[in-house]
Amino acid sequence: MDMLNYIVWNVDPTFFTWPVTVRWYGMMFAIGFWIGFNIVSRMFKREGAPESWLGVLLLWVAAGTIIGARLGHVLFYEWSYYSQHPMKILAIWEGGLASHGGAIGVIIGVIMFSIFTTKRNPLWTFDRLVVAIALVGCLIRIGNLMNSEIFGHATDLPWGFMFVRSREWHALYEGQAVHPTQIYEALCYLALFGLLMWMYWRKNAGERPGLIFGTFLIGIFLPRFLIEFIKNPQVAFEQDMMLNMGQLLSIPFVVGGILLIIWAYTHPRLKLSYPGRFADEGKEPGKKKIK
Repeated sequence: MDMLNYIVWNVDPTFFTWPVTVRWYGMMFAIGFWIGFNIVSRMFKREGAPESWLGVLLLWVAAGTIIGARLGHVLFYEWSYYSQHPMKILAIWEGGLASHGGAIGVIIGVIMFSIFTTKRNPLWTFDRLVVAIALVGCLIRIGNLMNSEIFGHATDLPWGFMFVRSREWHALYEGQAVHPTQIYEALCYLALFGLLMWMYWRKNAGERPGLIFGTFLIGIFLPRFLIEFIKNPQVAFEQDMMLNMGQLLSIPFVVGGILLIIWAYTHPRLKLSYPGRFADEGKEPGKKKIK
C-alpha cells in the first residue's frame, strides 16, 4: 500500500488458500456471527432467558440473512437476468448479496423465532439482536473493502483510494482516486454499535420495547441513504435514477425506525429482572409494566 495524495489499495481478497481457500469477506462474516452470538448470549444470560434459545435464534438469523440477502439482490437489482437463468439464483458463491434483502430476511426470521420459540413480542428479540448486527455490518463492509468492491465516485481528497485489483475501477476511474465508501459505512456502523451497547448495558434501554431497534434502523439506513449519493451505482439501471435502489429501499426502514422510537416513548416502560444466569428450560424472563 503506497501513499501519496491517495492510497493505492492492492490487497489480496484471499486470506489463505490451504487447506481450503478462505477469503477476507467470508472470514469477516464468520467473525461477525461469532462475536454477535457471544454478545447476544451475554444479554440472554443477564436477563435469565433459556440458553437453548440462542442456537435456535442463530439458525433463524443465519438462514434469514443468507436467503434474504440473495433474494434481495435477485429481485431488487438483477431480476432481468435471473428470471432468464433461475438456476443461477442458487450460485451464491458467484456473488450478489443485498443488505436490504438480508434485513428483510432477518426480520422474518425473528418473527418466526418469536412465534415458535420465545412466545414473546418480537421487539424483545430485535432490541437485543440488532446490537450485534450493527457490528456485523461494520465487519461486512471491511470485507467489501478487502474485495475492492462497492466504492464511490472519483475524489481528490487525500484519503481517496485507487482499487487497482478492481476491473470496475479500471474501466470507470483508471488513474483517479475514489471515495472508500466501504470505510465510511464501516465507521458509521461501528459508532452505532457503540451507541447501542451503551443504551442496552448502561441505560437499560431494553426496558422500552422498540427503542434500540428503532435507533438501529435509523443508524444503519440513514447513513446508507446519504453515502449512496457518492457511491458508484451497483447496476446499470441506476445510472439515470435521482435516488438509486439502495436509497429507495432505505427510506421505509428509516421511517420505521422513527415510528418505533415514538412507540417506545409513548408506551409504559417495562421493569425487567436481571438474574445474571440462564433460565431453567421452560421458563422465560420475568417482566412487569411500570408507570
